[in-house]
Amino acid sequence: MTTIDQTINELEALFGTRVSRAEAVRKHHGDDLSYIPAMLPDAVFFAESTKDVSQALAICNANRTPVIPFGTGTSIEGQTHALKGGISIDVSGMADILAVNEADFDAVVQPGVRRKQLNEHLRATGLSFPVDPGADASIGGMAATRASGTNAVRYGTMRENVLALEVVLPDGKVIRTGTRARKSSTGYDLTKLFVGSEGTLGIITEATVRLHPIPAAISSAVCTFGSLQGAVDAVIATMQSGVPMARIEFLDEVAIEAANNYSKLSLKIAPTLFLEFHGTETGIKEQAETVEAIAAEYGADGFEWASRPEDRNRLWQARHDSSHATRALRPGSANFVTDACVPISALADNILAARADADQSFLRTKINGHVGDGNFHVNYLVMPGATDEIREAERLAARVVERALESGGTASGEHGIGIGKLKFMRREHGPALESMVALKHAFDPNDIMNPGKLGSLPD
Repeated sequence: MTTIDQTINELEALFGTRVSRAEAVRKHHGDDLSYIPAMLPDAVFFAESTKDVSQALAICNANRTPVIPFGTGTSIEGQTHALKGGISIDVSGMADILAVNEADFDAVVQPGVRRKQLNEHLRATGLSFPVDPGADASIGGMAATRASGTNAVRYGTMRENVLALEVVLPDGKVIRTGTRARKSSTGYDLTKLFVGSEGTLGIITEATVRLHPIPAAISSAVCTFGSLQGAVDAVIATMQSGVPMARIEFLDEVAIEAANNYSKLSLKIAPTLFLEFHGTETGIKEQAETVEAIAAEYGADGFEWASRPEDRNRLWQARHDSSHATRALRPGSANFVTDACVPISALADNILAARADADQSFLRTKINGHVGDGNFHVNYLVMPGATDEIREAERLAARVVERALESGGTASGEHGIGIGKLKFMRREHGPALESMVALKHAFDPNDIMNPGKLGSLPD
């Protein structure tokens, strides 16, 4: 009997039918939304409690069996791929909202709670959880990948919105990091360490997250420009002016064409900004007037307002559907997506260079991004299995990252490392990478937690 068979047998003896060896189940858990071919675990365990996770990890650790945590599978850099087989531990069934502390603006949730579920639960409280990566991801997965999204320019990423965690370590020990207090000066900040660890140090089984008041007034607008340069320069000028934007998103012509086709919009096909203002009626009017004046200086065609909730929702849903919409431009294709984040002053140069590279390539390419914080995404449409197309996308994506690093930026603003970006870790972090490897070994000496990813040295 192999070690993996022994592990699966022990899990089946303890948990019965909640352990599955079915190929369809394994394939779902060894894949994500990326172009990377699926890599299947040997079995999937559906956990229902912290105790379940603790017992399962203790078994896997004793047998040196790899473990891949799984939430909803919406990552896009191969974070849930089972590089070395092993057991996928699915925590989606742990989906209870344990507490909402309205007076303190926080909530305690299990890792399988999805962001839309949490906001629906909060509807009557006047509070919301604003971190919005687009996909209806789980809170545990969002914490593990340090997710952000369209609201990050105002409300921050998961790094700023996770106060405390319950985590099961690789040997099955359960620890708690952080508190519900808004600040602390006691010890290492383990909460921030686990946020963004991509399942390589332990499994998150509970999260305390920060909530925010729903603003009294919200207004959205669409603004088109005569050039990509003008649109991006308007973003830079807006952020430098100090206007407290809630959302400021850039979509290039390809993204707008895709949105029109997929979401049945009728927007002008041109470099475009989607904008949103939060505050009081008077406050958002002043903000909008300031931004409209700035945009006009950079060649904007004027604002098209979406003040009714249904119009705003339709607009932002189209933005969130951008990935699906782009893929629909080339039926059967897959999205090869990269992202980078740069200082705001370097944003125009980086986006223009990415667009110039794309225009000289044979691949259809879309650029969009959460440009208010310097984060942009480049999406290359490739056919699965087309080696020449994937190789070209890899070349172009590497240039995006290399320029970002030269600009003082990072290889990923929100997609994370997974498999796809491990090769850039040495260049971005230098000798600090050895410290990350040492941390990984200290928490996970048997290297069972999502092995071959964060905390590993690239080949």
